Amino acid sequence: MPQLNTSTWTITIMSMLLALFILFQLKLSKHTYFTNPETTPTNTRKHNTPWELKWTKIYLPLSSPQHS
Repeated sequence: MPQLNTSTWTITIMSMLLALFILFQLKLSKHTYFTNPETTPTNTRKHNTPWELKWTKIYLPLSSPQHS
């Protein structure tokens, strides 16, 4: 059974990595980035709900007085 010749694997893998690096560099060089992104102000409206106008208290079940 013949031996597998692996002497060319190193140069094949190295040339493949170099080609991928060059392709990614070309792809990234064509990408346009925004130089100074501006934030747009969001207008938040105040919703007047009935429970915001008066004081309310939340009663927890354990905070109520114990009846024995």
